[in-house]
This record gives sequence, structure tokens and C-alpha cells, in this order.
Amino acid sequence: MRPSIKSDQTERIVQALKRAGYQATPNRRLVAELVAATGGHFTAADLLERGRRERVNIGRATVFRALELLASLRVVERLDLPSGSHAYVVCDPDAHHHHLVCSNCGKSEDVADGELARLVDDIGRRSGYSIESHRLELFGTCPSCAAAATGTVATARGVQA
Repeated sequence: MRPSIKSDQTERIVQALKRAGYQATPNRRLVAELVAATGGHFTAADLLERGRRERVNIGRATVFRALELLASLRVVERLDLPSGSHAYVVCDPDAHHHHLVCSNCGKSEDVADGELARLVDDIGRRSGYSIESHRLELFGTCPSCAAAATGTVATARGVQA
């Protein structure tokens, strides 16, 4: 395995494939390694470029098919970006959550559902809809990018001067 690849994340993706009854073919494992090596959101083109840099032979169609499969297993989730394009982010398939995505560096964080579940239930009651699912993506600037832009130091809870 390449040193830049996160083996625990790769194995988590491979295990999700196996639990769903799919074989962890060499190409699927390779896509899992490429996905695991990302930090933040990524596109299929990003994975193909990383593969090219790592000198691995993987086709465009293979990457797209694997991403669709991983999305159907909820191991990755497709993000619709403000630009109109889309990207993917690695997810925990067993925990409902939402995403904070830095528009500058692409870093993404999972955000717990919190009070949103109650709000969704209320909207369903008021509208008469039987809401089956929802998703929320919040785009902005992460504390590190905000600090870099202003020349201050980022902290865990915000930015200090």
C-alpha cells in the first residue's frame, strides 16, 4: 500500500462493500484507496489525477462506476456545490449527518443532525408531506482559511487576533 493512503479508511470502505454483498475487486479497492487519501471533498477528476500521480492504471468509467456504488452504500455522499458542479465526501453510512464545506480549501466536516430532525418533522406535519429523507450542505470559510485571510490565529472555536 502506498504511504499516502489511509489504510483504516480504505478497509472501512472495503468492509462496507463486502457487507453489502459486493466483491472488493482490485479496481474497487484501488478507488477505495484513492478516496481514503482525500482530505475534504473531491471529484472523480481529482481521483483520476491522484491515480495518475501515484502511477496506477485506472479508467474514468471505473472511477465513476465505483463512486456511484459507494454513494449508493452511503460510504461517500455527493455534494452539490454552489458553482453548480458536484463533488463527493467520505461519510459514515451509519450516522445521519450534514456537511460543513470550506469554499476555499475544500475541507469538510460532518455535523450532527441536532435540532434539524425536529424541524424536519414539524415541516412534514405542517405541509402534510411524509418526509422520507433530507440533506443539508453548509458552505463557508473554515477557521483556518478565515485566519489566513486576516492574518490571525485559528482556534478550535473560532478565530483569535
